[in-house]
Amino acid sequence: MSKLYKINGKTALGILVVACLLILTFYVRAAGNHYRPLLSFAPLQDTVPSQTKKDSSSRFLKTSGNSDTSRNGKDSMVIKVDTIQMAPDSIDAIVKYHAEDSGVLIVPTNEFFLYGKAKTDYKNLNIEAATIHYNHETGIISAYGATDSTGSIASKPQFTQDELKTISDSIAFNVKNGKALTKNTFLQEGEIYVNAKYIKKISADESFARDARFTTCNLDTPHFAFRTRRMKIINNKLGVTGRVYPEIESIPIPMIFLPFGLFPLNPARHSGVLLPSFTSSEDFGLGLEGLGYYKVFSDHVDATARANIYSYLGWTLNLNSKYIMRYKYTGNLNLTFQNTRILNRSAFTKEEFTSSKSYMIDWSHSRDNRARPGTNFSANVHFGSTRFNQLVQNNPFVNFNNQLSSSINYSKDWRGKYNLSMNLNHTQNSLNHQVNLNLPTLNFNVTTLYPFQSKDQVGSGKWYEKIGVGYSGNFLNQLSFYDTAFNFKRLLDTAQWGAQHNIPITLSLPQLGSLTLSPSISYEERWYGQKIHKDWNPVTKRVDTSTQKGFYTARQMSFGLGVNTRIFGTYKFSPKSSIIAIRHEVRPTFSISYHPDFAAKSYYTTQVDSFGRTVRLSQYEGGVVGAFSEGAFGGISFGIDNLLEMKVKDKNDTTLKGRTEGKKVKLIEGFGFNASYNLLADSFPLSNFSIYARSTLFEKVNITASANLDPYDVDKTGYRVNKIYFDPGHLKFGRITGGNIAMSTSFSSKPKDGKDDKTRELPADPFMTPEEQQRQLQFARSNPAEFTDFNIPWTLSLSYSLNFNRVLLPDFSKYVTQTFSGLSFNGDFSLTPKWKVGATGSYDVTNRSLQQLSTFITREMHCWQLSINVNPIGLYRSFNISFSPKSGILRDLKINRSRSFSSN
Repeated sequence: MSKLYKINGKTALGILVVACLLILTFYVRAAGNHYRPLLSFAPLQDTVPSQTKKDSSSRFLKTSGNSDTSRNGKDSMVIKVDTIQMAPDSIDAIVKYHAEDSGVLIVPTNEFFLYGKAKTDYKNLNIEAATIHYNHETGIISAYGATDSTGSIASKPQFTQDELKTISDSIAFNVKNGKALTKNTFLQEGEIYVNAKYIKKISADESFARDARFTTCNLDTPHFAFRTRRMKIINNKLGVTGRVYPEIESIPIPMIFLPFGLFPLNPARHSGVLLPSFTSSEDFGLGLEGLGYYKVFSDHVDATARANIYSYLGWTLNLNSKYIMRYKYTGNLNLTFQNTRILNRSAFTKEEFTSSKSYMIDWSHSRDNRARPGTNFSANVHFGSTRFNQLVQNNPFVNFNNQLSSSINYSKDWRGKYNLSMNLNHTQNSLNHQVNLNLPTLNFNVTTLYPFQSKDQVGSGKWYEKIGVGYSGNFLNQLSFYDTAFNFKRLLDTAQWGAQHNIPITLSLPQLGSLTLSPSISYEERWYGQKIHKDWNPVTKRVDTSTQKGFYTARQMSFGLGVNTRIFGTYKFSPKSSIIAIRHEVRPTFSISYHPDFAAKSYYTTQVDSFGRTVRLSQYEGGVVGAFSEGAFGGISFGIDNLLEMKVKDKNDTTLKGRTEGKKVKLIEGFGFNASYNLLADSFPLSNFSIYARSTLFEKVNITASANLDPYDVDKTGYRVNKIYFDPGHLKFGRITGGNIAMSTSFSSKPKDGKDDKTRELPADPFMTPEEQQRQLQFARSNPAEFTDFNIPWTLSLSYSLNFNRVLLPDFSKYVTQTFSGLSFNGDFSLTPKWKVGATGSYDVTNRSLQQLSTFITREMHCWQLSINVNPIGLYRSFNISFSPKSGILRDLKINRSRSFSSN
């Protein structure tokens, strides 16, 4: 027998000639197909299968091609073969292949072998394996893995076709009919991982599996799986099984089985039934929640219908539809109807059930700015029954929301010179049942025009060329009613309208050193649709109110000159100190203004109590536009704003730049006051002082505060007297009549993976409206156990707010102080790496009561999750236990137990 020829530098040319002759003889019947392989040959070792070595003298050929030959420096060659016409019975597409070790062509049997990290590409088919064998007569490509010196598996062949990728012990694929047979195959179809003893592929989209195991757990030894003898897979569509039973921790449980199984594999949206969950409530009875159907109408519109059904004959129906047209608009419509029947457990109530009907309409719409440049339309509607939020179960954030508001807006811009906006607004208070509608509100604005400016201006121009004139106009309509006593005639009686026009005239002057001057003239006119007059009734001993419809006007004009500047001061520390410097910035403002008393004729004096006390009121108070202030003003306005920041050495930066420049730390971001003094007033010339402060301490604690200081004293009933309140002995000046303070902070441990929030933050869905994002956030707050981050061992967030204000009672008898103070908290911590507990709630400091509390316990189980939510305090007390897979495809395969109780 002849020995195998090795390709090396000395014999390359001769072997190349022989190879070319044999290849041309083999393809002498070539037709219209092209074949361009690229092979990398190395000196052949004993890599040829033993069964093929018996007659190697006449059956083996090491090379092929006749065009380009190059050496790789290791006594081997890379040979590129030119286009060769193939026989009519050959394959119908180009085959690309590569092997790091060697390639063997057996001419008599039309077989071809690739050894060592072999790769083959044919149409949409890709095979990677240690050994690839192709039989031209049968059209079958076979692929095998490899073992290392210890006998362990070093690699397995991989088969890829379109989106299907498999890893098997062996692969056989017929290139003529597209069928394949694989052994001990692992593949992923959507969220499902499949392992089968045999998989037979009959077409590009259909496969059959035998002795299959499938799961959503991505571990080599999954925590759970389902076993079946037979299984059919339709790519990206459906998986159908015969008798199927579960397997937990590799332990089969055949006594629990289903006769067949259907598993959707389509990653795209598709219509289907939404399975419910069972619940139990002392108020509503036994029930099924979430039963519904999801319908896809097109790529742009879908709809979801869900229903809650309870044994006490109560029900809830929810209809939700989303629509989107890319680069045009997107929106969401949500309709909810409640027919509530709550069991009365009180001994003083004769009725067995308390019934009520309510509804809620939510609509959000936004148009892409690219659809129609210069115009925009958006809607954000929340309208419904005032009792709706109180009757929603297991959602304390909705239960305590007493305000509803809506806005529909259309705007148009004319090249930045003019703009028009039309708004439809709605506000609703569920405590007093009052509904206010603004239908519509029109706003038209003209940007500042410079009528004296030359079209061909050269240089800075004359001073009068910088005179600017603008315009802004508002037209308002308002309707008010109580939803518990709606009457169309009363609705028309409450209708109000008004308009406001403002023409500002400004002059831009050059800066005088560090001073900036801003002169201004403003003319404002207001239109009213009614007058309101209040008179003392000596019989009933109360103030009666009368309204007179008509068209009325009022106007005001003002002149002013403003001056502002900035003052800096810096104190530097010694080089040994960790503090480099402290800088203080003072921004004083000063203005002189005057406006005549055009509103005097609209004011009158009226008695407000039986003691003869009188007050000055405007005929236009209570209107949608508001009244001008009485009296002329000619005086000064002044204010001071302060900024205090510190520069410290950066401990993490050891360079010279870090030691000298450091980093900035803001101590006070803003602190100051504003006030005015009227030189023309005969009483109360000094206005109230508006004081504010804001800061962020240690980059953790956010603080904002504001207060209103009245410099005048009051009598016993709280009415102001024309006397400055100043006590130098106790350093007291004025009275604080209102204010607020808010503080918030959050703390968390370092993440286990070392990534910061910016790295971990997920991108926002561009097709999700802000209202949908808000509802998603609200759902996460209501179900915190399902949105737990085990990467952060603990977190804590705190916020505190205090508001107080002096208000006059409706009967004008006296002033009282209203105060509200509340504390909100949210936090969680890990008991173990797999267990986490947390809570969120709010505490009413004023009434010293815990208003709402939600707690949760969750267990991380890799591919499953256990969550327990408990709401012990709130309008509804409830608990929920849920045990389910994390995969969305098996979300209905869960164990759920929930109960709720009314706190009434």
